[in-house]
Amino acid sequence: MRPRMQSILRLIVVCLVCGAIVKLALQPSPKTAAKETLIRNVKFWKSVQKSSENRNRSPVDKHLPASEAVERDRATKPVPEPQPHLQQSSRSPLRIVHLDLKGAAPKVKYLEQIFPLLSALGADGVLMEYEDMFPYEGDLQELRSPHAYSLEDIQTLRTLARLSKLEMIPLVQIFGHLEFVLKHEKFNYLREVAAFPNSLNPHAPGVHTLVTDMVMQVLNQHPDSRWFHIGADEVYGLGESQDSKNWLHTNEGNMGKMFLNHVTAVAGSVLERRPNISLLMWDDMMRMISVADLKASNLPRIASPVIWRYRPDFNTGHVESLISKYQDSGFASVWFASAFKGASGVDQGWTPLDHHLKNHLTWLKVMEAMPKYPSISFQGIMLTGWQRYEHFSVLCELLPVGIPSLALCLQTLKYGDFSNQVIKDVEYILGCKLDVKNGTCEGSGAFSGAELYHMVYHIHTNLQSDIKGLVGNRDLKGVFSLYHRKYHFGNPRNLGIYKTKMEETLKDWESFLENFRVQMEAIYFPDTVEEWMDENVNPSMDQLRGLVADLSHIISLNGKPKSAGR
Repeated sequence: MRPRMQSILRLIVVCLVCGAIVKLALQPSPKTAAKETLIRNVKFWKSVQKSSENRNRSPVDKHLPASEAVERDRATKPVPEPQPHLQQSSRSPLRIVHLDLKGAAPKVKYLEQIFPLLSALGADGVLMEYEDMFPYEGDLQELRSPHAYSLEDIQTLRTLARLSKLEMIPLVQIFGHLEFVLKHEKFNYLREVAAFPNSLNPHAPGVHTLVTDMVMQVLNQHPDSRWFHIGADEVYGLGESQDSKNWLHTNEGNMGKMFLNHVTAVAGSVLERRPNISLLMWDDMMRMISVADLKASNLPRIASPVIWRYRPDFNTGHVESLISKYQDSGFASVWFASAFKGASGVDQGWTPLDHHLKNHLTWLKVMEAMPKYPSISFQGIMLTGWQRYEHFSVLCELLPVGIPSLALCLQTLKYGDFSNQVIKDVEYILGCKLDVKNGTCEGSGAFSGAELYHMVYHIHTNLQSDIKGLVGNRDLKGVFSLYHRKYHFGNPRNLGIYKTKMEETLKDWESFLENFRVQMEAIYFPDTVEEWMDENVNPSMDQLRGLVADLSHIISLNGKPKSAGR
């Protein structure tokens, strides 16, 4: 009996030891715990997305991005790498959100909150136009903005995109819109027009090396990206350098062929290094190039055109003619580009919802027509959010200001129409009530940046009007005109009536703007805060401060004769 009891006790001890070992092995490492924390942070947005995807989709949605079934398949099996000349045709078209970082680039900690929101709203990826925010190294280090992201930041963004199930598509311009490069004296000699920093001279020694180096530095930091955008739009001044004139003279003046030679040379170099990447490019420079020249260039085998139209009611017939042309040229696939902000005025400060909604409704008409073009596959639509029209332009709407428009446009694409369901979903996700006609999302808002959104609206609608209400008062103008201010005279009895009102208005705005600056600095770098304040706040505030200072000074003179002037 005793030996049997001893055997039982030994068995119990062994079981306890094994249990402790298993428990220790299953305990998450610090790194795993950190990852689980980040996943929990996006859990809310994922649940919202799941409930949205379960709702009925309209018939038009067969031309729109991934359905719930595709998302489920994507989660259970790996997606194969597409060849550059063989585009995927088995999945629904993608909805890609463009982040234009050449102005008002958000801090990474803000994008940490935005990426899950984009996914919840129905986005499948982000188009990252880094420009000078990319941490270029070596001979290209001069291209960096003082506030450029670090390589660690880029890694963080890639991780965030992956956790939010967002494709990450980098964009590097290879021809036009290279002001951020050509403004530097080191690269001046590469300009197509010596006086303008817009475009490269495609014949200048070193051009190919420069562009390829730029592209590969970015691509090397995005090893998992399946698409890469090479820009190539609006090559202003092309053909004006003496090198280009000489080339055109010996090539029958074929500007299109000269453009294609540069693009295909760069694209070929990129594909040599990353043969599995699929290249995208804006289509505008191809619109006037003949089908024969496009075919002969080999471009249709190595890139896909992105047709862009940002107006509310653009000509769908013209876009269809471009689709037909690109199909005839041999392109296997085509993308579209709409706009959710930054395309309704070079200095637009507030996003007009109706303008951008109509743009997307017009694009839906084009999508409905795609069955007429069976030889070219519609791959996806890029919702552009321009932050500047070009490197030297002023800022357009800030990203938080454009979030309601982005939500509205994404959901409209998702359901294939603008419906009550779209409004319901947007309001549920953003936590505010949409007023499309007046371009607002009213209520406190649950999205990151909502407080800044409402504060910008207050500035946009009230700052200048408050000042106009003061200076436009006819009674005040009668006793406190520009002439009175110039010569420092006036009757204190008359001026005292307005002193309290002016001082209170100034005090309220100073207090409001102090809080506003805190909100701005939480999202943006100092240069963006300074620029936005200088463009949208400081002129009005300087005027208000000047009014109060002059009024107080003249009152303090106790009705003395006018001075000799300033």
